[in-house]
Amino acid sequence: MRGLTAVPIEPLRIAALLLVACAATAAWGQATGPTPIFTCTDASGKRFTADRPIPECNARDQRMLNADGSVKRVRPPALTADERAVAEERERQALAERARQQEAVRRDRNLLARFPNEAAHRKARELALDDVRKSLRQSEARLAALANERKPLTSEAEFYVGKPLPLKLKLALDANDASVDAQQSLVQNQQIEALRIEKRYDSELDRLKKLWAGAPPGSLGVLTPTSSSAAR
Repeated sequence: MRGLTAVPIEPLRIAALLLVACAATAAWGQATGPTPIFTCTDASGKRFTADRPIPECNARDQRMLNADGSVKRVRPPALTADERAVAEERERQALAERARQQEAVRRDRNLLARFPNEAAHRKARELALDDVRKSLRQSEARLAALANERKPLTSEAEFYVGKPLPLKLKLALDANDASVDAQQSLVQNQQIEALRIEKRYDSELDRLKKLWAGAPPGSLGVLTPTSSSAAR
């Protein structure tokens, strides 16, 4: 067409590529941010400046500067092996404490879900004691039966005062004694178990009364082993 000046295509391509390259460079700079500047002074008073943490100042504070020279943040001294071990142990203890707290919260919530009121808790206590009481009654009945079995043996043994007992009689008396000892030991264990159950439910009830009154789950400390077993 007349009146239009022809423009070479190659210079246009070069200009377009330059514009794209500039735009990409600007976008990269925005994404990565300015290069940080680290500065510090060592023990001898020598000043250091670098674009990364300065090894000569590992034991001292290092200031990270913005582009305008203002302090962005301060990098504390690197920890020694002993200091790092102490810090790691402190972190482990903190994690363990958080885990204990979370477990206390979980168990308190389980307690509240299982025992919404005192009547539900009292019913559970009686059910827990029921089996122990049945076993105790059986052991007491067995002791009474053994006492009755011993009466004729004792009467027969009176004929042999000052004399050796017949082997059959002696074995019967010994067997009776062993059975009595076993039952008495069983009764003692059952009584201890009943007392343990009572203490567990007493401890639970004391905790539940506070939870029912509005205490947040986990705010009452760690549950004791005896009280925690029914809260799982």
